[in-house]
Amino acid sequence: MNSETILQILVATFAATSLMTLFSYAVSAAAREVYKEPLLLTYVLSFLHIEVSVQTKSILAWALHYFIGLLFVIGYHLIWYYGIMEISWSSTFILGACIGTIGIIGWMIMFSIIPKKPQIDYKGYYIQLFIAHMIFSITTFLIYDLVKF
Repeated sequence: MNSETILQILVATFAATSLMTLFSYAVSAAAREVYKEPLLLTYVLSFLHIEVSVQTKSILAWALHYFIGLLFVIGYHLIWYYGIMEISWSSTFILGACIGTIGIIGWMIMFSIIPKKPQIDYKGYYIQLFIAHMIFSITTFLIYDLVKF
């Protein structure tokens, strides 16, 4: 992997994860619900008996959130690089639906393993989460399709 490819992956990760997170924060504010993935990750981490401060758990949650975004972008890169799917709008929506579903299942599992569930509108959260992953996918596509390194 050359330096341009690594840069493209990192830029796509930062842009896509940031935009999806901004969307989640906007929906959270509009719905007056807690739909903020890093905040919910901090909540989940609080039940894992990790002996660090709340601030450190928050930093870990943000880092985990961006790391998962990195894994998704690497997955997109490999799918596109090896020609499993072409870089196109149709693949973007298919991949977005896939990672949106993976995200929902992941959160369902995380919420099921903690003893005290957050008091949120789960249906609303999962709907916005799916849309947020579509935004992630579109952003990744635009970085790959439009920005040449």
